[in-house]
Amino acid sequence: MTVDGAPALLDRAANALGHFTTVDRGDGDSLSFEYAGALCSISAMTLSDGLDVLSMTCVLAWDRPVSPSLHKKAAERNSALQFGSIAVFGHGRLADVILRYTFPVGGLSDEALTTMLLLVLSGADTSRQGLVP
Repeated sequence: MTVDGAPALLDRAANALGHFTTVDRGDGDSLSFEYAGALCSISAMTLSDGLDVLSMTCVLAWDRPVSPSLHKKAAERNSALQFGSIAVFGHGRLADVILRYTFPVGGLSDEALTTMLLLVLSGADTSRQGLVP
């Protein structure tokens, strides 16, 4: 893709997600949306000529009390996850549970891109279960 690859990729992702959720394209080079209670964002980057990637971040749970149980649940969900990885980020006595996934999109049709996005979001939905009250 050209230098316009990343913005065009965000347009494609917004169109794909628009069938399933409301997508907001802010002032920056990212999309934000909610899916099954998770707050998500997507950014697009051209890492080198011909290597365009989408990076998705989903906040599965936030401001949860830090506990061995929270870390255990996050680890269990991380081992069951097919696309992405889950991490717990503590801030004092509270923590946020975040799913991240970055993948190359070169050559993906719109249908394949939609499928990939939904696979990641399905994992976010499943992983979120039991992390929030």
